[in-house]
Amino acid sequence: MPLLAQNKFISAKGKEIIGTDNKPFLIKGTNLGNWLVPEGYMFKLKGINSPKLINQAFSEIIGPDDMKIFWKQFLDTYITEADIHYLKTTGINSIRIPFNYKLFTNEDYMGANDSTRGIKLLDKVIGWCKKENLYVILDMHCAPGGQTGDNIDDGYGYPFLFESRPSQLLTMRIWKDIAKHYKNEPIILGYDLLNEPIAHYFKADYFNPHLEPLYKEITAAVRSVDKNHLIFLGGAQWDSNFKPFGTPFDDKLVYTFHKYWTDATVAVIQDYIDFRNKYNVPIYVGETGENTDEWVRDFRIVLEKNNIGWHYWPYKKMDNLRGFRTFDEPAGYAKILEYTEKPRQTFEDIRKATPEDRKALKEILFKVLENSKFVNTKPNKGYIEALGMVAGQ
Repeated sequence: MPLLAQNKFISAKGKEIIGTDNKPFLIKGTNLGNWLVPEGYMFKLKGINSPKLINQAFSEIIGPDDMKIFWKQFLDTYITEADIHYLKTTGINSIRIPFNYKLFTNEDYMGANDSTRGIKLLDKVIGWCKKENLYVILDMHCAPGGQTGDNIDDGYGYPFLFESRPSQLLTMRIWKDIAKHYKNEPIILGYDLLNEPIAHYFKADYFNPHLEPLYKEITAAVRSVDKNHLIFLGGAQWDSNFKPFGTPFDDKLVYTFHKYWTDATVAVIQDYIDFRNKYNVPIYVGETGENTDEWVRDFRIVLEKNNIGWHYWPYKKMDNLRGFRTFDEPAGYAKILEYTEKPRQTFEDIRKATPEDRKALKEILFKVLENSKFVNTKPNKGYIEALGMVAGQ
């Protein structure tokens, strides 16, 4: 009896994601959070929570030129081949990579304004993942105009994407460029078009009807150059609400939800299971976690019993056990936090808040980079084992 033909790409059939061996493929992995989209809470900051606000605060401390050096080193060292190799040894099969659209434009972002950076950075990490046979989902975490209306999208506090045609066209263009570049790359699982669109602060009855039509347009742009990869569609209100979705419009769609700080029971995911049953499509949780090891374990078991793959959030954090790895907070880092928590609304405020010894604070800030290098991190054994993985070193 002849062997089944091998598929080159991960695909979908009915309720299953299908691996290259023609067998069901259950996504298990983590998110490379904080790398291409820095988040304030990862730096232990309070009100300063988006990349642009982090850049502003740190630039006030060390100056814009040293801040460019900081970001360049951060991008080069926060995620390296050693990190990807380690993740493979734990037993996971995939990662999700959040990115900011600005890496694909000439807008100022993380110390530069080079539209070729996005592909260069992704090529590098995808090359490492290919070497390890670790699949990749690309996630537009920050879309033009802002798709969420909160710090998540590094925008302006409103989901302008859904009202701005230029932003929509730019989103389609970037996704088309990415898809064209990776159309023949089988280590890519697929494309998560918009992370956590439409925060609950905004009128759902106004914004939600715009979500699926925009997804259809972005999907059409992707499909004009790439018919091989899965497309992941996140629900409205932080990827929690599938009600805006109708009949699936592409044969390689996966519907993704995020779930934080709920009970670890099937009841909290029943709506998504019902959606899967109604439309005969795969579902998966793109982000979850940020909780105790016990909760991480219990929710993971609930997901797997219901054939739902997962990417827990995030891979690593400073001085924190809720991730695969952690690294030490530098001595004196409280001085950084102290500055950022002072009033800084006016230039007079900034002058009054100015730290006395900028050089010392610069050393502390750059020590964060040193500490976050893989060689200086350590595994969170309880967390990793709660995911059914192997912690190792």
